[in-house]
Amino acid sequence: MFVAMNRFKINEGHEAAFEEVWRNRDSRLKQVPGFHTFHLLKGDFDQDSRTTLYASHTIWGSRDDFVAWTRSDHFRQAHANAGDTKGMYAGHPQFEGFEAVLEE
Repeated sequence: MFVAMNRFKINEGHEAAFEEVWRNRDSRLKQVPGFHTFHLLKGDFDQDSRTTLYASHTIWGSRDDFVAWTRSDHFRQAHANAGDTKGMYAGHPQFEGFEAVLEE
């Protein structure tokens, strides 16, 4: 199992628009071999930076499945409008990938 996460810091006042982008996207993930599940997680609001932390969380059968998706037409199509969200993000998303070493 492989868990792929992207952490996003969203500028204050853009939270609803950010969530709407994710709700209305055409991810096509369910058509991708090795894909298991997706969650968009919302963290706390940070008073100092005036941002809210979010994380996209996907579970894959393997790292190879995830990498294959990032090289696919499905991935390119899902990210085609990523530049239409100016002012929403406080910096670039931070990717984190994890391979399962223990599962119960």
